[in-house]
Amino acid sequence: MNYYAYHLALREEEVKGIKLALLPGAPERCCKIASAFGDFEELASHREFKTVKAESEEGKILVVSTGIGGPSLSIAVEELAQLGVRLFLRVGTCGAIQEGIAVGDLVISEGAVRMDGASPHYAPLSYPACAHWEMVGALKKACELLRCRYHLGITCSSATFYPGQERYDTFSGYIISSLRGSREEWKKLGVLNYEMEIATLFTVARVLGLRSGAICGVLVNRNEKEEVEEEKIEEIEDRLSQVAAEAARLILSGEE
Repeated sequence: MNYYAYHLALREEEVKGIKLALLPGAPERCCKIASAFGDFEELASHREFKTVKAESEEGKILVVSTGIGGPSLSIAVEELAQLGVRLFLRVGTCGAIQEGIAVGDLVISEGAVRMDGASPHYAPLSYPACAHWEMVGALKKACELLRCRYHLGITCSSATFYPGQERYDTFSGYIISSLRGSREEWKKLGVLNYEMEIATLFTVARVLGLRSGAICGVLVNRNEKEEVEEEKIEEIEDRLSQVAAEAARLILSGEE
């Protein structure tokens, strides 16, 4: 039977034998990431999900955008797993909350705080959201080979961009009481950064018997300011793409 992934608009025959997928959030980043890996071909685009197939000497991969947040990422992982994919690397951006993490640095997540909203549909909150050690190792080695500054640690995945990450630059400027002071609390607990998808990926992957890892480029350090410097985004995306492609090569060649 040739499985058809409805949300991804992909058929099993189109991706047969591919075991590794890189998961950016933004559809417009797919081709940039794929081009760093090697030759690529656009396969499908449906809603937030854009799929690109890339190939190099080490093998083939998919680059699949997941949109913003855990719910849509969980759909992508579920459908990709049914298509035969078993290895997943999130390739995203984030805001740092620790001193000493510079804009342009990379954060490799070893685990995640589960404020994502989607992962409790797969496991209770007492279940940890952890990366697979081999995926962490591949990302770490890729950063070192390409001489990119990186940080290893815990990420906070929030279901919302504004209140969940305690941002006050909103329409109302109001944050519910349970979230006031949360950013400082996570900072004191050693959490490195905020983003919105990693906890979902780590939880879903573990529950389904898959392997996952995640790396994010730092767009802003929130101890200094909230605004992203637009002129730095392309440089950060380029660095992130190169590291993700190198990590993919290491994984496919078994050198992670």
